[in-house]
Amino acid sequence: MTESEKERTMLSIQDLYSFNEDQEISLNGEALDKLGGVKGVADMLRTDVDIGLPFDEAIIEERRKFYGSNTLPVPAPKSWMELFLDSFQDTTLIVLIVAALVSLVIGILEDPRKGWIEGAAILAAVIIVAAVTATNNYSKEAQFRKLNAVKDDIHVSVIRGGNVISLNIKELVAGDIVRMNAGDKVPTDGLLVDGSDVACNESALTGEPDEKSKTNKSILDGGDPFMLSGSTISSGFGRMIVTAVGAQSRWGRTKAKLASKTEDTPLQEKLDTLAGQIGKGGMSVAGATFIAIILLWLLHPESRHPDQMFFDVVLKAFILAVTIVVVAVPEGLPLAVTLSLAYSTQKMMLDNNLIRVLAACETMGNATNICSDKTGTLTQNRMTVVEGWIAGKHYRKAPTPTDMSPSLIEILANGISINTTAALLAPDSEGAKPEVMGNKTEGALLLMLLENFGVDYVTRRAEGFKAKRGDKLFTFSSARKRMTVLQKLEKDCRVYSKGAAEVMVSICTRYITSSGQIVPFDDATRANVSKVISEMASNSLRALALTHRDIPHSMIDNDPETIESEMILDAVFGIKDPLRPDVPDAVRICQEAGIFVRMVTGDNIETAKAIAKECGIFTEGGIAMEGPAFRKLTPAALDEILPKLQVLARSSPDDKHTLVSRLNGFMLPKNEEEWLVAHSGCNYAKEKELLLPGYLQEWEASRKDGSGEVVGVTGDGTNDGPALKAADVGLSMGLSGTDVAKEASDIVILDDNFSSIVKAVMWGRSVFDNIRKFLQFQLTVNVVALTLTFMSAFTGYEPPLNAVMMLWVNLIMDTMGALALGTEPPSRVLLKRRPYKRNASLISNVMWRHIIVQSLYQIFLLTYLLMVGAKDFDIAEGSTTHFTIVFNTFVFCQIFNEFNARSISNEMNVFKGLDRNPVFIGIAIFTIIGQYVLVEYGGEFVKTVGLTHSQWLMSFLLGALSLPLGGLMRLIPVTENENDFAPVSELIKMAAPKDHTRGKEEKQSNDVFSFMVWLSVCAIIPVAAWVSFGDKWMAHLEGVN
Repeated sequence: MTESEKERTMLSIQDLYSFNEDQEISLNGEALDKLGGVKGVADMLRTDVDIGLPFDEAIIEERRKFYGSNTLPVPAPKSWMELFLDSFQDTTLIVLIVAALVSLVIGILEDPRKGWIEGAAILAAVIIVAAVTATNNYSKEAQFRKLNAVKDDIHVSVIRGGNVISLNIKELVAGDIVRMNAGDKVPTDGLLVDGSDVACNESALTGEPDEKSKTNKSILDGGDPFMLSGSTISSGFGRMIVTAVGAQSRWGRTKAKLASKTEDTPLQEKLDTLAGQIGKGGMSVAGATFIAIILLWLLHPESRHPDQMFFDVVLKAFILAVTIVVVAVPEGLPLAVTLSLAYSTQKMMLDNNLIRVLAACETMGNATNICSDKTGTLTQNRMTVVEGWIAGKHYRKAPTPTDMSPSLIEILANGISINTTAALLAPDSEGAKPEVMGNKTEGALLLMLLENFGVDYVTRRAEGFKAKRGDKLFTFSSARKRMTVLQKLEKDCRVYSKGAAEVMVSICTRYITSSGQIVPFDDATRANVSKVISEMASNSLRALALTHRDIPHSMIDNDPETIESEMILDAVFGIKDPLRPDVPDAVRICQEAGIFVRMVTGDNIETAKAIAKECGIFTEGGIAMEGPAFRKLTPAALDEILPKLQVLARSSPDDKHTLVSRLNGFMLPKNEEEWLVAHSGCNYAKEKELLLPGYLQEWEASRKDGSGEVVGVTGDGTNDGPALKAADVGLSMGLSGTDVAKEASDIVILDDNFSSIVKAVMWGRSVFDNIRKFLQFQLTVNVVALTLTFMSAFTGYEPPLNAVMMLWVNLIMDTMGALALGTEPPSRVLLKRRPYKRNASLISNVMWRHIIVQSLYQIFLLTYLLMVGAKDFDIAEGSTTHFTIVFNTFVFCQIFNEFNARSISNEMNVFKGLDRNPVFIGIAIFTIIGQYVLVEYGGEFVKTVGLTHSQWLMSFLLGALSLPLGGLMRLIPVTENENDFAPVSELIKMAAPKDHTRGKEEKQSNDVFSFMVWLSVCAIIPVAAWVSFGDKWMAHLEGVN
C-alpha cells in the first residue's frame, strides 16, 4: 500500500475527534454511524479486533507519530532562579534587606572606606539564605515529580499479534485492543468491541454518579459503545479499541485544565501552629531588645560613643531586632517535615511502598490497628490445585485424566476455559511456568488444565464465549461469591458457574458421576462433600466448586440468582496459597509495636482460622467470626468484642467498611438524615442503637477520650474502595489491586506483601521521630540565642552576636539542622514501642529535659565567656577577638548539641547508627569548615578575627562539653507521659512476647563499637577541658570565696 493509499484509508485525528465530543452522546453516535460503527472504525484503523496490532515496532511508532502518544504534557517546573527570586517574598527577609540597604548607605556616607561592610555582609547573608532555600525547594519539587511519575506507571492487558501481553499505558496507540475487567480504569478513549455486563462509572468526567451500561450496539439501537478515559469499569469484562490517546482523550483534555494542589499534612499543620507561637515569642524578644537598646542609650549618656548618633543606634537596634525575628521564626520546622517526608517517600519506594498521600506516611507510624486481607497479602498469591472432590471421590492430589470420564473432562475443560477472565502469559524462559494475568485462583485452574490435561484454554474460550451471539458473563461479586457464564447455543443455553464451595454446594440439586451420569444430590453425598470442604479449609486450602446446568432460551433474561439455581456439581478443588515465609515474623513485630492485626477475608472461616493461626494473628482468647453473624450485632455488642476480634471470615466489603468505621469513628452518620441514608426504611428513634455501624454521638460517648483507633486497611477490589477511604490509611495492592482500589488508597503496596506494610509503619515512626529530634535541637538554639541577645542588650553590653553571625546560626539551625536530623534512617528499635495517640504532644517530657539542661548550660557558658572569658583567654574584654571566641564557642555548642539531639529518649549513645547517616556526618563537617572560613576570613565582613590554635581548641572543648553533659542529663529520671501512648490490648501482649535475647545479640553486634567511641569521647572531653581551664576556674572560685 502506498503512502497516499494509507492516508485515504486511515482515519485522521479529526475523524476520531468527530465522535468524541464532550457530553454530546447523540452527535457522537451519529458521527460513529457515518464511519460504519465500531467495525468500520476498526477496519479504517487497520486493526484486527481478534489479533490486535502486529508486533512491529515500526508500525507502532508510525501510529504514535500520526495519532500521538498516550502521555500528557507536564507543566515545566520552576527553575532554580525562579525559586530563588520567590525566596525574597518572605516578609522578614524583605525587612532585613531594607534595613541592610539603609545601613549600607549611611555607612558609606559616614565612612567610605569601611562603612559599607556591615550592610553588604547582611545582604550577602540574606542572599545565602535565599539560595539555600531555593536549592531545598528545587530538590523537593524534583523528588515529588519523580514520585508522581511512578504513580502513573500502570500496566494493562493488550492483544498484539494474537497474544495477550502486559503493556504500560504510556505505550498504547490508536488501534490497540485492550482487555478490561471490573475495577480497571479505562486508560484511553475507545470503543467497546465486545464484552458482557459492562458498566462504567463516568462520574470523574461527567459528574453523573449513575453507572452507564456499555454495549457495542449503535446509539440508535439503544447501545453505548463509548469508553471514556478516566472512567472505571464497575462490572463485567470486555475488549475495546483505542481511538484517542494522551491530550486528545477526554481525560487528557480535562486534566490539562486541572492544577494539582499540595496540601499540608497534619504534622505540618501542627508544626506551622507551633512555629507561629515560637515566632511570636521571638518577635516579643526582638521588640524588648530594640526598646532596651534605645532606653540604655537615652538613660546612660556617659556610655555613649562620642561619634554615635541617635539614628545610628536606632538603625543598629532595628537590624538586630529583625535578625532576632529571622532567627526566632522557625521556618526550619515545616522544611524539616518536607525534607523528611520527601526523603522517606523516596526510600519507601525501595521498600515497595508507593506513597500517594503524604499524610499517610506519618499517620501510618502511629497505626494501632491493621485490617489485612489474606490472599496475596499474607499469602503468596501463587495458587495451585492440590486436592479435588470429583464424582463422589476425594483425591489427595491434583486430578488427572485417568480420574474421570471423557464427558466429565469435557464439561470441566469448558467450564474452566470459558468461565474465566484470567490469562496465561508465555514464560520468559524455557522450563518456567506461564505467568498468570488476572485472578490467581482462576489462573490455578487454567494451569491445572494445561499441565494435567493438556487442554488449550485459549481456543475453547474463543469458540465457547461469543458476546455477539448473546453469551453473557456475570462477574464475581463479594455478595454472590460466584462467577457465571451463559452460552446461548442453538437448542438451549449452557450455564457454567464457579465460586466458594459451600455457597455453590447449597445451590446444587444434582451432581455428575465418574461415568458422566447426572444423579440427584442425596443427603449422604452432600454430607460427604461438606466434610471434604471442611477438611480442605482446616488445611488452609481455598475450596472452589465448579457447576453447570442447561436452561431454555426463555430464561436468558432472568436475574442471575434464578439462572444460578438447581445447579449440577461437577467438582470441588482445594487450592493451596502458601503463606509468605516472612509473614509470621512481620505479624509478631507489629504486635510488639502495639499494633492489633486483624484478618478480614471472604474465605471460609475454617480456612481463615487455619491461615490466621499459622501467621500468628489468631491467638488463644481471640475471636473469629463470620460476616452474617457480624452484621447482626448491635454497635454496643460489636464494641464489646472488638478488643478480641482477630478474624472476620466470609466478610463482604460492607463488613470491612463497618469494622473500620467502628474502630476509628470515620464515616459514621453524624445526624438523623445521614443515618436514614444508610438505613433506608428504618426508624431512627427506635433502631439507631441497634443497627451497625451506629452513629457518631453514640460512638464518641462510648470512647473514654472521644477518639478512636488509627486504622490501616488493605484492599484490592473495586468494592474495597469505601473501606480504604474510611481508614486512616488505605493500603491498596500494587499487583492484584484494581485501579479503583489504588485510586481510593493512600499507599500502594507494590509487592502485595504484609512485610512491606510493617516497613511503612517503621518509616512513619521515623518521620515523626526525626521531626521531634529537629524540634529538640532548634528550640535549644532559639532559647539560647534569644536569651543571650536580650540579656546583653538589657544589661548594656554590646550584643555578642551581630546580624551576620545570627544569620549563620540561623542557617545552621534551620536548613542544616533540617537536613541532618530530618534524614535519619529508621531502625527496628522504633517497632519496640507503642504507637502515640492522635493528640500526643510534639514535645515530650524527655525532650523538655534536653532543652532545659542544654539551654541552661549554653547560657551559663556564654555568660561566663562574656563576663570573665576575656581574662581566661588572655585577651582584651569587648574586643573583636573576645566576641569571635564567644561566637565560635556558641557554634560548637550547636554542632555537638546536634549529636545530642539524635536521641529523643533515654538512649545515651548518640553515636548509635551514625554510620548509616552520611548526610548528618556531611552536614557536621560542612558546618565546621564553614565556621572556620567565617572566623578566619570573615574579617570586617563578619566582624571576626583569626584565632590561635589554642583559642580554637579551647572554644572547641567548651562547646564539646555538651556531649558528656548529654549523658549525665539522661541520668535524670524522666520518662514519657503514659497518656501520650495508645493503649495496647492484653491479647497482643500475650501474643507477642519480647525477644530480649535477640535484642541483646543485635546490640552486641551493632552498637558496642559506637558506644565505646561515645564513652571514650565523653571521658576525654572533660579531662581535656579541665587541663585547659582547671586552674582558671579554681582561681575564679577562690576569688568568689
